[in-house]
Amino acid sequence: MKWFGWKAAGREESRPALDRARSRFASAMGGEVPRSYAAQVRSLYLGNAIAQRAVRLIAEGIGDAPLLGAPEIVALVRARSGGQALGGTVAAQLLLHGNAYVQLLTDARGDVVELFALPPERVTVEPDAAGWPVAYRYAVGDRIVRLIADDPAGRPQIVHIKGFHPLDDHYGLGCLAGAAGAIALHNAAAAWNTALLANAARPSGALLYDPADGSTLSREQFDRLRAEMEAGFAGVGNAGRPMLLEGGLKWQPLSLTPADMDFTSMKATAAREIATAFGVPPMLLGLPGDATYANYKEANRALWRLAILPLAGAILAALSQALGGWFEAPALSVDLDRITALAEDRERLWTQVGAADFLSPEEKRAMLGIAPVGVGDA
Repeated sequence: MKWFGWKAAGREESRPALDRARSRFASAMGGEVPRSYAAQVRSLYLGNAIAQRAVRLIAEGIGDAPLLGAPEIVALVRARSGGQALGGTVAAQLLLHGNAYVQLLTDARGDVVELFALPPERVTVEPDAAGWPVAYRYAVGDRIVRLIADDPAGRPQIVHIKGFHPLDDHYGLGCLAGAAGAIALHNAAAAWNTALLANAARPSGALLYDPADGSTLSREQFDRLRAEMEAGFAGVGNAGRPMLLEGGLKWQPLSLTPADMDFTSMKATAAREIATAFGVPPMLLGLPGDATYANYKEANRALWRLAILPLAGAILAALSQALGGWFEAPALSVDLDRITALAEDRERLWTQVGAADFLSPEEKRAMLGIAPVGVGDA
C-alpha cells in the first residue's frame, strides 16, 4: 500500500488506458511537425524583443511573488538550484514549451533538500503498458539517464507540470507554438526596416539612361555604374550625398507603395498577436495604444489576474501535491495582500467586509483570509 504522494492503493487498477504515442499533432499537420522546439526558440524567440519581454513579465512576476506556506517549504521553493530561480524558470518553460519537469533531490536520509527544473526539451516520458508515466528519460548528448517517477514509498521524484494539449496524453502545449507565425512575421518586418535603414532609410529609385541616339549601356558600363552606385551612394554613411550623373543619365525617385506603407501597421498587429498568445496586455510591452496612467494600472492588474496568478497557482499546487510525502502541511499559495498591483482590490475588499455589520468578526477574518483569533498565536 502506498501511503505517500498522490497515488492511493488500487488507483492504478482503476486508471483508464492512455495513448502511448508521443503526439497525434504530427498526423494532423500532414505527417510531421514543421519545426522542432529548439529550432523555434533559436530562430524566433531569441531574436524577438516582444516575445522575450512577454515571457519575462510573467516569469519574473511569478518568481518574485510573495508566498504563503510553511517557512521550510517556502525556503525550499525560493532557494536557487544550479543558479536558477525555480518559480521563474518553471513559468518560462511552461509558456514556451508547455512542459516543466521539477526533480526532487534528496539527501542520504531521504529528505528533500533541493528542487531543480530540468530543461523540458531533454526529457521524454516513459509510459507503462497502460500509457501512464513510470519514468522519465533525461538526455544530454549521447548520455541518457532514467529517472523514476516515484520512489518505493510512492513519493514522486519528478514533478511534471504541463499545459493542456487536446491531442496529447503525455505532453503539454506551450504558447510559442501558437505565436510562431506572428513572431516570424514580426521578425521579417524588423529585417525589412533594417534593410531600409541600410539604404539610407529612404525609398529606392531608378537610374534611367535616355541618350538622344537611343543607344544602350554596354555590359562594362553597366557593371561600372552599379559598382559606383553601391560604393558611393548606398548605406547610412552616404545618406543625403549628392549624385553626379553623366550625360544621358537621370535619377527617378520612387515612393513607397500602399503595401509598403502597411508594413509598419502589419508589424504592430503581429506584436499584438504575440502579446495575446502569451496573455500579456499589449500596453505593458510598449505597443501603440491608449497609454494613460489609469489604463496602465488596469493593464498591470489584468496581467496579474489573468496571466500571473493562474499560472502561479498551477505551479504551486503541483509542488504542494508532490511535497505531501515529506511535509505535513505543504500548501503553497501567493500572498495577495503583498502584491502592489492588487492593492486597490484588497483595499476595496477590506472596506466592504468592514462595513458589513451582519457579519461576525470571525466571519470577517475568514473572508479576508486571516486565521481566527488565537490560532497560531504561539
